[in-house]
Amino acid sequence: MSVEIDQEYRPREDEPFMNERQREYFRHKLLQWKEDILREAKETLQHLQDENQNHPDIADRASSETDRAIELRARDRQRKLIAKIDAALERIDDGSYGYCEETGEPISLKRLEARPIATLSIEAQERHERRERVYRDD
Repeated sequence: MSVEIDQEYRPREDEPFMNERQREYFRHKLLQWKEDILREAKETLQHLQDENQNHPDIADRASSETDRAIELRARDRQRKLIAKIDAALERIDDGSYGYCEETGEPISLKRLEARPIATLSIEAQERHERRERVYRDD
């Protein structure tokens, strides 16, 4: 069953957490984000194909190669982001979306609004980052 989401709707703290309306809101937000990324990727690919020309000037060629490398790195990051978006959509389907992987507690709506692919609450994320820093500093 699908709930119609009006464009003005924003999840609120005073409604049941991850009710059907909130799940549909975040599903729509994630699908829109994925669509935007895929459209940008298609534009990047077209741009790379259009740019695939020989530059007689070595500086122009070097600049073009640098631009290409930057765009390809960005595409790789986007590919990873799409995988995270798909994983978030799966969590919406299985009912685990919006809950911290580490503690099982609800992730704040503000955090989900800012980062809809979040899998950890702010507190758990901070603990995770502190542990990473300790191991990196060793």
